[in-house]
Amino acid sequence: MDANEIRSAYLALMTERGHTVIPRAPLVPKDDPTTLFTGSGMQPLLKYLLGAEHPSGKRLADSQTCLRSQDIEEVGDNRHTTFFEMLGNWSLGDYFKSEQIPLFWHFLTEIVGLDPNRIYVTVFSGDPENGIPRDDESADIWTELFTKAGVSADRVVLLTEEHGNEVGNQGARIAYYSDKNWWSRSGGPETMPVGDPGGPDSEVFYYFPQVEHDTAFGKYPHQNSDGGQYMEIGNSVFMQYAKTVEGFAELPKLNVDYGGGLERIAAASIDSPDVYRISLLWPIVQKIEELSGVGYDENTVAMRVIADHIRGAVFLAVDGVVPSNKEQGYVMRRLVRRAIRFAHQLGVQDKLLTQLVPVVADLYTDAYPEVAERRENVIEVLEKEERSFRRTLGKGLRELKRLGKTGETVTGKDLFKLSDTFGFPVELSAEEAVTRGLPMTVNWRAEFDAEIEAQRARSQASTKLGATAD
Repeated sequence: MDANEIRSAYLALMTERGHTVIPRAPLVPKDDPTTLFTGSGMQPLLKYLLGAEHPSGKRLADSQTCLRSQDIEEVGDNRHTTFFEMLGNWSLGDYFKSEQIPLFWHFLTEIVGLDPNRIYVTVFSGDPENGIPRDDESADIWTELFTKAGVSADRVVLLTEEHGNEVGNQGARIAYYSDKNWWSRSGGPETMPVGDPGGPDSEVFYYFPQVEHDTAFGKYPHQNSDGGQYMEIGNSVFMQYAKTVEGFAELPKLNVDYGGGLERIAAASIDSPDVYRISLLWPIVQKIEELSGVGYDENTVAMRVIADHIRGAVFLAVDGVVPSNKEQGYVMRRLVRRAIRFAHQLGVQDKLLTQLVPVVADLYTDAYPEVAERRENVIEVLEKEERSFRRTLGKGLRELKRLGKTGETVTGKDLFKLSDTFGFPVELSAEEAVTRGLPMTVNWRAEFDAEIEAQRARSQASTKLGATAD
């Protein structure tokens, strides 16, 4: 199944099981000043999970577009993207673990067709100090499902990622972790304020035996290792408890919040540990190969960055964001300019976005009609940003090259000049300096911020002087 087929099949299954499919929320949250972007499927529904009545009922489902700008530095490996889709279903006081876990299992094994032998799971190990029991209920449900499929279902208690790195999962299908398998708005049970809800969660991973475990992330592989063999593809949160003065009490209304990464499920379905090989990303990569005349295997990181960043920029534009130097617009500008910089390295000197935006738009036209409706506006917005940045890109790169030749240590003041004169976002300049192996002052960020403050003070003084003169 390709990614579009998986999305359609998931929403069809949820509809069949009595869920109302709700439209995606915009990438820029409404009435939520605490965050720049919608970063999870649950985020737009938080108030309903906390007790408000949803107008569409107690069973909901969607495919939510998300953007996590904090992951921008991770893009380039085989699984991280800033933009992604989260398949989600929610029970607001209706069904719970005994229906949710078999439902997800059915979707993965019977509909998507994943191999049960390659599925591994995690559950909550409990918190004795706060009187929260181990989640053996979820583990028992998983054991029954694995056993029926003829798959061994051994269990191991790992508690922490660090302990797992030292001992590995020893082949156990079900691993118990502590904070890794607890959800609340405020972190672990000990950090939750009185009155806040929380609960255990159960994550699902797909195992890629063809990947060699990277020992830089621990001696042995296990479900929550970043060593490359296990990829998380979904997580069911069971909102079960409320913190009280005495400890924790079970909530009168139990909720389910499930989220599964569409891109990662699609990668598992084609047995690829590389999410960029899926049907929603590979056509973008192929177009980059065509434009640059070089191959993906030799230029993997650059092509992954371009493909991911262009996709994110397109959806930001669809949702009304324009490049700027503030908030959402700044992140969008950074995505676009970072993509152009990497394309420049590949030899694509002009009209990158003009040729890639239509590829992205075609991939999402059926699933999200607003992409087709706003297509020309999106192209116009991104073309304008590319023209603006292209005018200064060469000059900025030459300035960095000059600094490299002089052997000088790059300072925050140098990065400010690149930002102020050449329009380089400071993070982009710092990345380029690192790529070129240029030495940088330890406190370059503080130096850069000081230059920004000095510029602001000069501007304010100039404004006051002008007002006095009038």
